[in-house]
Amino acid sequence: MSLLRVLLAIFFPPLAVLGKGCGSVVIVFLLTLCGWVPGVIGALVILNNPK
Repeated sequence: MSLLRVLLAIFFPPLAVLGKGCGSVVIVFLLTLCGWVPGVIGALVILNNPK
């Protein structure tokens, strides 16, 4: 997980998970709509997944 991805996950979570697939972007986008904190947590969890 690079520093740029972490910063993107903090400031704009859906943009940080673009490389992980369309499903991840949709999930993080919906979480971000529910609140900023759930979106950031979701993005960091997806980015921390090694697959």
